[in-house]
Amino acid sequence: MSNLVTDILAPKTNLRLKIGLYFGSYNPIHIGHLAIANYMVEYTDIDQLWFVVSPQNPHKIKANLLDDYQRLEMVHRAVEGDDRLRASNIEFTLSKPSYTVDTLAYLKDQHPNYHFRILMGSDNLESFHKWKNYEVIVENYGIIVYPRPGFDKSKVQVHKNITIAEGTPLMEISSSFLRKAIHEGKNVRHFMPQKSWEYLEEMNFYR
Repeated sequence: MSNLVTDILAPKTNLRLKIGLYFGSYNPIHIGHLAIANYMVEYTDIDQLWFVVSPQNPHKIKANLLDDYQRLEMVHRAVEGDDRLRASNIEFTLSKPSYTVDTLAYLKDQHPNYHFRILMGSDNLESFHKWKNYEVIVENYGIIVYPRPGFDKSKVQVHKNITIAEGTPLMEISSSFLRKAIHEGKNVRHFMPQKSWEYLEEMNFYR
């Protein structure tokens, strides 16, 4: 299956690629996610962007969160045919809860010649100091930040390994908005990649 990254299907290689890791639940993926991803691979120094689908925490019940592999399938269909983008289930088999620093360590072990960087919204940057071993992440991997509406760069202490992608399109589409709209019987086909929307409709998700 093309455009899918797993701990089995992603082989080790000597190619020195810069990989951007875009973590999220993608419940569901939408055009805002794709617009940000497209900008990152075209306007930053990363070679590929991996959509890392976050698994459901087994200790928490969340009725509106689809099964892990259903969300992965929507992401896969969204990026299919675009070699710059990948769907990843790398966290599905790791211990839970998933911590980014542990995922990075695993990926580095599997792909020692890849250079991984985290992509995050500016809202997450403001709380980044609360992440497990955040100093290790920023020192050894680095972060690319896409601004959210209302982000004030002057109020954030920026590390030398943190890049603010200031030209990133400001996207206010949210997965929660789409879920609510679908539940209300609204047609959201132009808010989502076509193949992802077709799968969502076929499976009757979020009704």
